[in-house]
Amino acid sequence: MAPDVAALTAARKLAVPKLWPTLGTHSRALWGECQGSGASLYRVQVDLETLAFRCSCPSRKLPCKHTLALMLLLANQADHVPVAESPDWVAEWLAQRARAAERRQASAEAAPVAPPAELDPSPSRTPTAREQRVAAGMIELERWLEDRVRTGLAGLQEGALGVFAPFASRMVDAQAPGVARRLREAALLPGSGDGWEGHLLDQLSLLYLLARAYAHLDDLPLDLQADVRTTIGFTQSQAELLLAGQGVFDQWLVLGRRIEDEERLRVQRTWLWGMTGQRSALVLSFSTAYTPLDQSLVPGSFFAGELVFYPGSVPQRALVRTREELTSEPGPLPGCPINAAIGSYAAALAQQPWLERHLLSIGPCRLACVEERWYLRDADEQTLPLSRTSTQIWQLLALTGGHPFTIVGEWDGQMLLPLSVQCEGGFFCV
Repeated sequence: MAPDVAALTAARKLAVPKLWPTLGTHSRALWGECQGSGASLYRVQVDLETLAFRCSCPSRKLPCKHTLALMLLLANQADHVPVAESPDWVAEWLAQRARAAERRQASAEAAPVAPPAELDPSPSRTPTAREQRVAAGMIELERWLEDRVRTGLAGLQEGALGVFAPFASRMVDAQAPGVARRLREAALLPGSGDGWEGHLLDQLSLLYLLARAYAHLDDLPLDLQADVRTTIGFTQSQAELLLAGQGVFDQWLVLGRRIEDEERLRVQRTWLWGMTGQRSALVLSFSTAYTPLDQSLVPGSFFAGELVFYPGSVPQRALVRTREELTSEPGPLPGCPINAAIGSYAAALAQQPWLERHLLSIGPCRLACVEERWYLRDADEQTLPLSRTSTQIWQLLALTGGHPFTIVGEWDGQMLLPLSVQCEGGFFCV
């Protein structure tokens, strides 16, 4: 159980009753307070049923030397560990663990379980079978996240990939690829810069919310159910959506596209703007090494057509049902101040907490450089950071020439990735 020989050696030196002002045990738990290097005492507690443990010391080793020493005392000097009632700090910890176990059990009982006759033993999995796997995976995810927070995030600064990667693979096995991707991305946050702990906790909290939401999926509104299923990785037939979905007709301007590699898959995001309805749309295209991406929506093109949006609390992704190219000019883009743009993002995030990207249209604004970092600055002197990886800064400077402009880009909650700009009557994709 010891993480290494050094921890066990240190534990043996601490397994001395006089170093423990408080010791106690009963059928469920073992606890003690050990004198640390300073004036404070380290509180140690062990769940004897599951061998879970907690120590208030700052050690990154799990279990730490204090936990090991306490267990050595019980094993070798049990007469010095009296049977007693749990102190408040131990009782509260045990109660928290009991409540968490009850929630997991309730979630497991609520998960749909098909009769054995309905399970298809063939390689082609039925939707019910997949839902069972996902439900079991979400229970595991909840438990895994609780363990990560219980043991602390500081120890993840080194070796986070070794902690996250195996569980991400488990989520692939549970047929929850969206969760697996988010775990792999979260594994890159430890040590990535100032404030990484907060960013990591945000991402882990969203995953925990997702697991809890799936456990109560039937109690959620239909649009939010669709958000949960999509975030986990369930897909919907494009043919069925085009056939049965309600269409939105407008004159659509293709604002720009971005292509990213996700392991063995290339993902293309193409953003559109409806000039009449004043709404955005996202068209996704996927390819492997042997299939090309759909290049039919050319950035800067303008067409009249009907789009069908996927269901969700904040409908964003869409399919093109009909399209007819237009030769007329699209007109000015609707820019707004930075505070108003961020307000629209906040409103969308309140409805769909797992929203990863949101289209912002900001203007009039100018470029500003502060300490080698580029920002947008509007007329109210509010600023918004541009993507650190953006290679379009010099192109933006050349196109705008220091004049006010309207810019459209992807906002991920931290920075803006430019897509296109409108300046002095001209529309340019960047």
